[in-house]
This record gives sequence, structure tokens and C-alpha cells, in this order.
Amino acid sequence: MTEEYGANNIQVLEGLEAVRKRPAMYIGSTDAYGLHHLVYEIVDNSIDEALAGHCDNISVVIRENNSIEVIDNGRGIPVDPHPLYKTSALEIVLTKLHAGGKFDNKSYKVSGGLHGVGVSVVNALSSEMSVEVFRDGKVYVQEYKRGNAVAPVKAIGKSNKRGTRIVFLPDAKIFEEIEYNFDTLSSRLRELAFLNANLRISILDERSEAKKQAKSREHVFQFKGGIVSFVEFLNENKTPIVKKPIFFHSLKGDLDIEIAIQYIDTYTETVFTYANNINTREGGTHLIGFKSALTRVLNDQLKKGKFDKNMTQLSGDDVREGLVAVISVKIPEPQFEGQTKMKLGNSDVKWLVESAVNENLGLYFDENPQDVKKIIEKCILSARARLAAKKARDLTRRKSALENDALPGKLADCTEKDASKSELFIVEGNSAGGSAKQGRDRFFQAILPLRGKILNVEKARLDKILSNEEIKNLITAIGTGVGEDEFNIDKARYHKIIIMTDADVDGAHIRTLLLTFFYRYMKQLIDSGYLYIAQPPLYNIKSGKESNYAYDDEERNNILKKYPEGKAVIQRYKGLGEMNPEQLWETTMDPIKRIMLKVMVDDEIEAENVFSVLMGDVVEPRRKFIEDNAKNVQNLDL
Repeated sequence: MTEEYGANNIQVLEGLEAVRKRPAMYIGSTDAYGLHHLVYEIVDNSIDEALAGHCDNISVVIRENNSIEVIDNGRGIPVDPHPLYKTSALEIVLTKLHAGGKFDNKSYKVSGGLHGVGVSVVNALSSEMSVEVFRDGKVYVQEYKRGNAVAPVKAIGKSNKRGTRIVFLPDAKIFEEIEYNFDTLSSRLRELAFLNANLRISILDERSEAKKQAKSREHVFQFKGGIVSFVEFLNENKTPIVKKPIFFHSLKGDLDIEIAIQYIDTYTETVFTYANNINTREGGTHLIGFKSALTRVLNDQLKKGKFDKNMTQLSGDDVREGLVAVISVKIPEPQFEGQTKMKLGNSDVKWLVESAVNENLGLYFDENPQDVKKIIEKCILSARARLAAKKARDLTRRKSALENDALPGKLADCTEKDASKSELFIVEGNSAGGSAKQGRDRFFQAILPLRGKILNVEKARLDKILSNEEIKNLITAIGTGVGEDEFNIDKARYHKIIIMTDADVDGAHIRTLLLTFFYRYMKQLIDSGYLYIAQPPLYNIKSGKESNYAYDDEERNNILKKYPEGKAVIQRYKGLGEMNPEQLWETTMDPIKRIMLKVMVDDEIEAENVFSVLMGDVVEPRRKFIEDNAKNVQNLDL
């Protein structure tokens, strides 16, 4: 029987009910990402006050119950009655969607909050919220429950301070978890402090667990140098070619452009782009303009100088090898595009940035011939390596065309041709590879054994990387190609690529080498959620005919409590090869029982730093890292 569809089926969601009904539409998700996004929305309002020149101090506190307090010393949210609604402007801003001072282009010339959903959505998704406004010599307060005002705005006293204090508790009925990650919040706040020179931003964790390690649970960020300090921070553990970062600040109409660059003695590029303080991870018109101008300016310098006469043209890849850059633009009406709204789309920004880079970088290079000489010489080395890499690629293609099967001989492929259902296990050594091949489900699981440790790509150019047999096998098996011009995520032959190494020092090293390769040359696999790390058990605990697997010491100790003393035979697995095929399947490869870690990059700046420290040429930071973290190591097998 067909149900009748009439007027009584039409729901009208008043006020913020729509937000509570469909929270993911407003904050992206109700997982950890959405939870942390609430904080960014509130902080963005304070940043907008700073951009307008009215705020220089922002404080964030994670309180004991995971509520968040944000205090700024801006102008304070207006509290006088709104001319249309006859209600306090504060209540309008907190309880109505799309209400605020960002739409008239007068109160805020530039706003990061334009991309966001505002404090009203945070209010709607909080079980409780309180706001204090310090304005006009008075203190005003209002409290809310799940987006609704408990009572009208009232003045409770006098104060010479100014600004806004907001405290909110995320609603446990909405979010999958309400536990805030200090490092995730800290990373974003540090980024904002870099992008807004001299702005002081602090974060304090008041939760009881944090109080035990007080030193690491409070950070104060304030950078006089702005994005120059940002580039210096990124290069802290690297060797620069030119000592000081190149910086310029340019105004082109309504567009405010800041760019800082520095070349370092490595083979990858690191470029962070921002529009109105928003990290445009997918780039956009500001990045296109920058790249185009950088290539043109350096080619002009190549023609002017006395360099290799056989090198007449540098490509974009050549001039960006070893480049570390931060590009920050501020624009009144940003247009964001792309799958995650993290790509700047304003067409006029491209030629404005291009013009600014041409003028400022061209002038700098003309005035600093020694600096440009060092940079051009590095670019020429990069170009030679690129041509060698092209020959290696062409040779590989010709060889593949002559062979019936272009896939590496060591690859035991699966029969499933649908990439979304297929898995590739990258396994250390032939012994483990043999067990994995026998234990796998041949229909959807492929096995690629690696011989020994692959090349450390942090210390090698692409031509050398492409000549490494194990890496070539890896690239061919995955199918996406490698490098900016060739990589194509749609050609991935597997949507689960699983690193499966031994639980010892060598295994950890191989895993780190592989992660470095994927992060530097196939990062889209990580961004798409295709890369995983297998978690084989550390122990097999047997008592009579009963057998239990433990994945860490705590689980081992809990299992041992079940058995009388002296009745636990404990086997500590040091290598995957110690397990027979059946054991490897049931503990590590069976999709129903296995435990896997998805590789994700929550903090790109920190990830960049860690790979540089662990895998780069500079020894001292690596020694310090080992000394600082040695006390946390468990199950170390030498």
C-alpha cells in the first residue's frame, strides 16, 4: 500500500533545528574532524577581529569536561537591539543562521569566517554554551541550551576590558566522541599565529591527564616574523642554500599578498598556500600564479647569467626542487572550490599574484646575484636529473611494451580486477612473502615481497629513485605512476595498500622508508585513505590446546591472568616468517579479525618536520629525537 504524501508530511525546522537534524551539512562530519571544526569556527571570529586590527590576543582552553573556552580582546559582539528583530544583536548572532557582521563588507574588509558556518552552528551543536561580552565599560552575559537562549541578554557589572568570552560543550548526542586532541588544536593555532604576525595565541589543556605532563600541555604562539618565521620553522632541521628566506608583501587592488620562500638542499618541494587564513590544501589560482611567475623569473635569470649553455630552459619541476614556500593571500570575496572546498577559485587572483611575483622576485634576484647563482645551479642539477629520469621512464615503458606481462615478477597478484575491492600487501623479505602468499585469499589479496631495505628517498633525486629495482616494482604494481606530471590516482590497482613488516628494529626502519616514499611521491594515496599499516600480534600465548594472540604487553598481561602461574607458554614473534600461513591469515590478513592502522596526515607541518628529522641529512636533530623519545620505546629487539 502506497503511503499518502500530503501537507502533514512537510516538516518546518525552526531556527537551528535544521543544524541539529543534519549536522554534517554544516561542519562536514560528526567525527573528530567535525568536533575540532567547532573550535576553529569560534577562533575564526576572533581572527577576523585581528585582521580588522581590533584584537591581538586569543586564548583557548580545553577544560576538564572537554568544554572549550575561547577569549579574545576584540571589540566584543554587539549587544544593542537589532533594528529589525528588536532583540539583542548578541542573541541574533548566536541563534540565527547567516547572521553576523561579515556580509556588509564594512565591519570586516577581509574575513576567514566567510567560508564557515559561524558561532550559531556551534551553539546549535553544543549541549550548553555561555557568552560574556566586555563592551562599553560593561559585562553582558547570555546562556544557551542546544542552541536556545535560556534567558535574555543581561548586564552583570562593569569592566574596563573589552572582547568576547565563549564557553561551549559539544553535544554528546550529536558527536561520536567529545574528546579533544590537544595536538590537533595546537597545530591549527600555531598555523594561525604564523599567518598573522605579532598575534598572540595560547592554548592550555586543563584536563587531569594533561596536568601530569604540564610542560607539554600549554603553548603560546607569537611570531614577529609572520610567514618568514613559518618558513624558518619548516626548515629548522634542514640545510638552506640561501641563508635568509626571501619575503615580499604586495598590495594589488583589494588583494593582499604575502610570500616567503627559501631553497634547501633536498629534492622535494614543500608549499603551503592560504586564503584568508584558510589552508587551501588543493591549491588554486594563487598557487597557479605563483608557480607560473617563479618559472618565468628563474628562466629570465638563466638567460642573463653565465650558466651551462646546453641548458636553455628550466621546467616548473626544475625550479621547485628543494623549494619551501608559504603563500598567503587575503581577499574580500574568496570563492572556494574543489571536493573539500579547499581550493581558491577567484580567477583574477592568478594574474595579480603572477604580477606581484614577477615584480618583487625579479627585483630581488637582480639585487642579489650570489643568491640567484646558487638557486639556478640547483635548478640545473634538477633539470639534468629530470632528463635522466625521463630516459629511465621511457626505457621502462619500452621494456614493458615488449613483455606480455608488465607487472613485476615477484608480485603475486589477485584475480579481482575491481580496484576498490583489491588489496596489496607489501611484505618484508621472501620468508614472510612465502607465508603471506600461502595464507592470503587469492581472489582479492595481492602480495609484493621486498628484498631488504628500499632507498631512502629523502636523500635522493627522482632519477636515482627510478633506478632502484624495489621501488620500480612498487610503482609498477600500484599502477598510478609517480611524479607530478604522471601520477594518476584513478589508475591505482588497489584501494588498500598495506605495509606488513616485522615487529623489530629492521621492520620499523623498512616501514619508515616506505612511509617516506609514499609521503613524498604518492601522497594522494594517503589523502585518499588507501594506505594502511598491518598490525601483526606480538605474542602467542598457549595453555594446553588453547591459543591466544596478544597485540601489546597490556593484552598479554590480561591473558596471562586467566591461567595458573607456570601454565603460560609465551611465544614472542620477532618476524612475520615465524608464523605459518594459517596463523598469518587469522591474525593479520583476515578482514574479519585483523587490526590495521589507516595512515593519515592530521598535521602536515608536523609530518614534514618528522620526515626531515628522521630521514634527512642533518644528524643532530635526529639524535635529539631519539634521546627525547627513547624512554617511550617498548619491545625493542636489537
